[in-house]
Amino acid sequence: MAVLVHGGFWRARYGLELQHALAADLVARGWTVWNVEYRRLGDGGGWLETYYDVRAAISALPVDADRVVAIGHSAGGQLAVRAAADVPLTGVVSQAGALDLYELWRRETSDGVVEQFLGGSPESVPDVFAAASPHPPDVPLLLVHGALDEDVPVAVSRDFGGGELVVIEDEGHMEHLDPTSRCWRAVIEWL
Repeated sequence: MAVLVHGGFWRARYGLELQHALAADLVARGWTVWNVEYRRLGDGGGWLETYYDVRAAISALPVDADRVVAIGHSAGGQLAVRAAADVPLTGVVSQAGALDLYELWRRETSDGVVEQFLGGSPESVPDVFAAASPHPPDVPLLLVHGALDEDVPVAVSRDFGGGELVVIEDEGHMEHLDPTSRCWRAVIEWL
């Protein structure tokens, strides 16, 4: 079973429709897919609400499965990898995951979205930054990142400190959502 967690920097204007093509590709390959939604910034979300939604969705899988892999893109990568600490997963895939909240905050990525999501800076809410920051899980982890990514720099995955890293030299951030991309092929090969 694959659990898809979409990105969009935790903002309300981006939803699970971002993952529809990947869901269809996985279903065609024989996977059962759970494409989850969560409350986002501008729609009742933020840390902890957003995380609780993802954790609850994974915990409420509608089928029994021996293998459950969470696949998260961008902000969904942060949520999927973080969820591996709290819910039973057998693997996690981070597609250009927002895995270093401190670095993305420092860069003021996407108009300071990390500070909006966490409700403050590392100085004002250090416990929140610590709680929301994902760490290498105790299950197999694949980090796929396009070297041309301008939204989440490839260094975020390179510096994460765990998992198997695959860098696709000629792709960027949004290619992860295209089932014909080399980024997605790396995920399929790992699964």
